[in-house]
Amino acid sequence: MKQNKRKLILWLALIVVLLAASLLTGTSGGESESVQEVMRDAVLHESGQVSLFGIKDVNPGLISAYVVTALLLVLAVCLRIFAVPRFEQVPSRLQMLLELWVGTFSGMAEKNSPHHNKVLGPYLFGAGTYIFVSTLFEMLGLQAVTTAGHSIALPAPLSDVNGAIAMGVLSYLFIMSGGVSAVGLRGVGRTLKEFSLPISMSFRLFGALLSGLLVTELVYFYITLSFVLPVIVGVLFTLLHALIQSYVLTMLVALYYGEVSEPVAPKAKPNKKTNQALAA
Repeated sequence: MKQNKRKLILWLALIVVLLAASLLTGTSGGESESVQEVMRDAVLHESGQVSLFGIKDVNPGLISAYVVTALLLVLAVCLRIFAVPRFEQVPSRLQMLLELWVGTFSGMAEKNSPHHNKVLGPYLFGAGTYIFVSTLFEMLGLQAVTTAGHSIALPAPLSDVNGAIAMGVLSYLFIMSGGVSAVGLRGVGRTLKEFSLPISMSFRLFGALLSGLLVTELVYFYITLSFVLPVIVGVLFTLLHALIQSYVLTMLVALYYGEVSEPVAPKAKPNKKTNQALAA
């Protein structure tokens, strides 16, 4: 009981201190630009571009995409060289985690596309892993210097609309390739029926990730909210978006891939004896 009372007193004291700090610091965060400009720059990156090796000024999301891709490739090579050869019948924690992650996407492919899923499983694994890792990437807070000389934290690659559109279009083309390989040119027709699919996948992914970024930006903008709350908001939004968006996009790809690659049912051949009996 005494320990519980002490914890309660400590929490109340912490809340009082944070509340007092918020009231004493005022409502202005000392920002030189308005909140509208902050949100606009978070979407369009008009004033927050980064130089790509001195060749061209690009959005920071592109730098994030390169870094995430390099990290995933290095991690894959390390796992293949050092971890996979040591797998045993009694799995370790790392082996169980890898098998669970791979089995999740493999099972999703087999369930939603039972007739044609040899390539679907690896694609779902690659896309889901990229979305998950790239969303968590912004939590690292890696810094970059803009062309204007300001320091910014590299955002999640898919919070850039160009990255989200690239992922949506790539998934749509992959679905079309599955239809073509399974049923020929009929697969193109089946895929083109869902002409809005790449748009919906792209902007669903972009909107979900951007919403977390904008909420965090708004919390940081006002100094009265910038005590402890940004950490909670940032971590919760990032983790939820990483899990939810990985699942949503891979599930949509698996469903549509199974639909367009479903084999054509053979036509029933007419029975000559039955036709003769009916004619008689």
